[in-house]
Amino acid sequence: MKLADNKATLSFSNGSPSVELPVYQGNIGPDVIDIRKLYGQTGMFTYDPGFLSTASCQSAITYIDGDKGELLYRGYPIEQLATKCDYLDTCYLLLKGQLPNTDQRGDFHKLVLQHTMVNEQMQFFLRGFRRDAHPMAVLTGLVGAMSAFYHDSTDINNPEHRDVAAIRLIAKMPTLVAMAYKYGKGEPYMYPQNNLSYAGNFLRMMFGTPCEEYKVNPVIERAMDRIFILHADHEQNASTSTVRLCGSSGTNPFAAISAGVACLWGPAHGGANEACLNMLEEIQRQGGIDKVGEFMEKVKDKNSGVKLMGFGHRVYKNYDPRAKLMQETCDEVLAELGLQNDPLFKLAKALEKIALEDDYFVSRKLYPNVDFYSGIVQRAIGIPVNLFTGIFALARTVGWIAQLNEMISDPEYKIGRPRQLFTGAPRRDVA
Repeated sequence: MKLADNKATLSFSNGSPSVELPVYQGNIGPDVIDIRKLYGQTGMFTYDPGFLSTASCQSAITYIDGDKGELLYRGYPIEQLATKCDYLDTCYLLLKGQLPNTDQRGDFHKLVLQHTMVNEQMQFFLRGFRRDAHPMAVLTGLVGAMSAFYHDSTDINNPEHRDVAAIRLIAKMPTLVAMAYKYGKGEPYMYPQNNLSYAGNFLRMMFGTPCEEYKVNPVIERAMDRIFILHADHEQNASTSTVRLCGSSGTNPFAAISAGVACLWGPAHGGANEACLNMLEEIQRQGGIDKVGEFMEKVKDKNSGVKLMGFGHRVYKNYDPRAKLMQETCDEVLAELGLQNDPLFKLAKALEKIALEDDYFVSRKLYPNVDFYSGIVQRAIGIPVNLFTGIFALARTVGWIAQLNEMISDPEYKIGRPRQLFTGAPRRDVA
């Protein structure tokens, strides 16, 4: 961190002496006021529900400018990475800080693809779940259980253990997600095939069967890879902060990532694309494309209680940069699979058209976000709605690991201990 020339001065109207607070500058983005000594100097805390104005850490991984609609991984625009790199290149970048050269790329791809199998006892562990369990419930358990199967890489303070755990998690997450899907369907698990790409292997484990050879469709493969890239990291969001907070206690990487999976499950976070598809299916049940205009009018009425899912974003006050990339992929996939006239997808396009042209939505910058398009793409591919968040967790694993490793390597890191403004009963005695 670079100390700014200026300082912030906190003054009080009750006559208490003012306090000077240091100001630090990032390479880009807002400056921060250092309040670490505030309690010691004043006996007071800051109050910031949701941490909307609080920087909990310093990070060099991902930068978002919500006003410009900009997303950078290690300085590289997401648009360039999504069109010029694949997911494992992006993983290398997030973990190492630089894109790999030719030799590094070959070695890293080989390393990950050689560790895609999971311990055979994992399938017996799966049998403890009901067949109709939500895939995220299953995935939370499976990821947490990895610490029991791979206990030789659970020391979060050992850099070698962290590296081994990182490769294991990135390599095995597609296998675990596919196993959770197959278990729910009652189909046999498909072992990974290391001569395929990361995305191609995942598609085969999801949709292949032992009955016949599975051929990977290159258009679907590229779409899956792009979904992974666009969801690989997104700065200090709820699940990433959960992973950091969990890891700050010194727990093992598998437990910390499992906590991230559990947090991601929430409909306000990773479940947003699932909520979007559920919304589209509800409109379809109510009359489909003929009812889109009526639905959008209800959205405008604040008293109707109807919400528009998949539009707008808490961070991006402009167009979500990932949405345009996902829109292109969406059109490619629907064309490849001949689904342009599918009723639900025509409904989605009608909804998109209104949101992009209606002054109410344009003025509020309620543009379609990445969840809107990724949900449509995944449904077209054949991924069930309740597995959307599992795909998100698969993709985000590398970001969580990179953030966790960065925190552990930071000499200033401490176990997380938020403060509170207590509003309960004061001290009292039992009569």
